Amino acid sequence: MWSPNSPDLNPVDYAIWSIVQQRVYLIRVHDIDELRQRLITEWCGLEQRAVDDAIDQWQRRLLFSQCPRRRRTF
Repeated sequence: MWSPNSPDLNPVDYAIWSIVQQRVYLIRVHDIDELRQRLITEWCGLEQRAVDDAIDQWQRRLLFSQCPRRRRTF
């Protein structure tokens, strides 16, 4: 049984958030206001393609979670 917090089944929590996190921390953050602004900027600038890719990957993972004996290729 798969956990509801599994990275295999929560693409926004893991795939999308990791992209935003990587971009936010390219340069050292000096205070909470700067962090907040960077998060907003990166979230608003996130390309639709990144979201679409995460959804496509999620659909493949969902299929594999339903049939755990299948060979994993993602």
